[in-house]
Amino acid sequence: MINLIDTPGHADFTFEVVRSLRILDGAVCILDGVAGVEAQTEKVWHQAAKYRIPKIIYINKLDRDGAAFGRTVREVASRLYVWPAVCQIPWFEGSKGRFCGVGDVVNLRAYRWPEDGDGKLIEVVALDDLRGPDASLAEEMKKARIALVELLSTHDDLMVETFFKYDEKHLEVPATNIISCLRQCVLNQDSSIVPIYGGASFRNIGVQPLLDAIVQLSPNPGEVPISEVRVGRAEGKLSRLLSGELLSKEAQKVPSATQSGKKVKSRPQMAVISNLEACALAFKVVHDSRRGTLVHVRVYSGTLNRGSSLYNTNLQVTEPAQRLFRMYASDPVDVPSLPTGQIGVIPGLKHARTGDTLVSYIGANPKTGPPPPLNSLQLRPIEVPPAVFFSSIESQSLGEEKAVKDALAILVREDPSLQLSVDEESGQTLLNGMGEFHLEIAADRLIKDLKAKASMGKIEIAYREALLFGSQPEKALVDREVAGKRAKASCTAIVRPLAESKNDDDTLSEYSATHIENGNQVTTTLIIPEPTSEDTSGTPDQTIDKIPSSLSLEKLHTALKNGALAALGRGVQYPFPFHNTHVSISVDPTSDIFGSLTTSAALSAAAREATNKALKQAAQSGTAIMEHVMNVIVSTDEASMGAVVKDLSSERGGHVLSLDDADATRSEDLPVINLRNVYAPPDPFDGGGTMFADEELAQTNSSGGGGGQRTIKARVPLREMIGYLKHLRSITGGRGTFTMSADCFERVGGQREKVLRRELRGW
Repeated sequence: MINLIDTPGHADFTFEVVRSLRILDGAVCILDGVAGVEAQTEKVWHQAAKYRIPKIIYINKLDRDGAAFGRTVREVASRLYVWPAVCQIPWFEGSKGRFCGVGDVVNLRAYRWPEDGDGKLIEVVALDDLRGPDASLAEEMKKARIALVELLSTHDDLMVETFFKYDEKHLEVPATNIISCLRQCVLNQDSSIVPIYGGASFRNIGVQPLLDAIVQLSPNPGEVPISEVRVGRAEGKLSRLLSGELLSKEAQKVPSATQSGKKVKSRPQMAVISNLEACALAFKVVHDSRRGTLVHVRVYSGTLNRGSSLYNTNLQVTEPAQRLFRMYASDPVDVPSLPTGQIGVIPGLKHARTGDTLVSYIGANPKTGPPPPLNSLQLRPIEVPPAVFFSSIESQSLGEEKAVKDALAILVREDPSLQLSVDEESGQTLLNGMGEFHLEIAADRLIKDLKAKASMGKIEIAYREALLFGSQPEKALVDREVAGKRAKASCTAIVRPLAESKNDDDTLSEYSATHIENGNQVTTTLIIPEPTSEDTSGTPDQTIDKIPSSLSLEKLHTALKNGALAALGRGVQYPFPFHNTHVSISVDPTSDIFGSLTTSAALSAAAREATNKALKQAAQSGTAIMEHVMNVIVSTDEASMGAVVKDLSSERGGHVLSLDDADATRSEDLPVINLRNVYAPPDPFDGGGTMFADEELAQTNSSGGGGGQRTIKARVPLREMIGYLKHLRSITGGRGTFTMSADCFERVGGQREKVLRRELRGW
């Protein structure tokens, strides 16, 4: 069983790629034979490398005018920093006619598809039968086979032995040995060899050999890197958990009760593991109008059975898996179980979200789930990128407000890169997303698919507010009723710009905790007096004893941190969250803790109030507006490059970093590819070519020159990128594309700051 997952290529939908890469065993990178390696291709390729996904490349659209297989192969080497192993070369009728098939370099035969066929009928032609006008294809296949064997020999000693066994005759090396070597190279990410295939999918040319290559070269679930898990405070591989090693490590971290003279009977670790039926990761949630909520899962261990109870370790809830589906496009098929490595769908789950870990355990408590510490078992989560654009969403009437909120909840559950927030001053609901197109698609789905009667406001930028100076200590006391019970707590807060407190971590005590989130740092400290020889009444143990037993040190730090982060969520002068701010909160148990009246909620409220007071005091000396600065990569033809550079640097206030300087941004971990040693077949419509690129051609292709695509890398304020795609297409004649990713927040300065402050104030 092979599951195929297709992801959108637009930069605004990067999260779709990320969550798919998280659960994949292998990937096929499809390149446009005309456009070659594009900017977004590079970004997705490096994302796949981060997850160490085995990859093969398929160069598509070779039947189109301007398609260049050889040029694209060289771009793969120069831009993706891998060694391309050409396993197929394109077959053009009479060497310069229509694209009719591919030459199989591994098996030394050619495949030809009839011109008016549907792609199902394939003519197989042996190498020796390629004569007349097609003799050039036979000669090029021999050159490609020599290059392929030579490349594999430099990375695999077994291939060298096979090569010598057959008297150094490249054409006599068996295809099975080559396939075996290619497979090892695909599975071993350190080899940097990537097999390359070609075709024209629209006409079904080259698709069948590609599917054969997927079966032959891609790993099975047992050959991919083992997933990482966290159990309690212990982290490690899933295999260590299943062997009981990780649970033993976690048990060692928990203080033993024998220290107090009591003997505790520990449950055998393997007995706990043996009852673990299945462990799965929810990686996508889809709302279907007919079938309800469909949760896509990948099973990482055991077998997930129909009717089993699934414990969500992230949300601490249990839900039944009443049915299991295997999806064939949009058609679900009922299955009794999903074994290890399989992808399936569970309908009807009310709580599961993207990134949640689902556990099936024999004899689990319906409320508390599996026994500790398995009830805290979590697979490595899916990283959600921060939103950079937002837009207001308003219902058309008060009667529709609840329906709109329910529809928005469905959208956010489906796509966690969409986030909801509420403007405290205006009361507007704000939808945050990755880009303009992302928000437009979300609004379209909200109105057309979910039938919500709502309207979308103007797309805005998510700015940040930052302090220029620090504050004096501010203390806050909370004494109020919460849920009918009196709650009382106090604390002291100090706020400063983050740059002024870089060395504070060196002075932290063992009763301090530091948390960094959204560009801010929160340090919480429990003030414990140093014991003296004259006075033994204030020892650390006696001071800690004043904290209620229901409030552990971890809960105390968490409550203070949550209160501070809540205060940082909205600025003082503008309705934007704070950024680059350090909050220090201290609690003295002798004066700030009031016995059983002090709860986590009371501490959070006190921390929020104290932080708010400190922020308002510091803001009296002035605040700055921070804006997202984006890393922008523009691909365009050489004729339009000057206009694009001028537009980015002059009109949009950006800073151009490089023009086609690929090596300047190459990571030190990536291999150095000498294009003179890269084999690429000649492209029939570019005036010929040679087996290996000469020095001049290598340099030209490395920089994307020769009148082809050029790459411009720049840093541009996010505000200036609104509507940029339409403008870019207008100045490049529709040939320009771009991708951007968030770099950092920087202060808005000069005339732009004055204009922005005037816009925000409305006068």
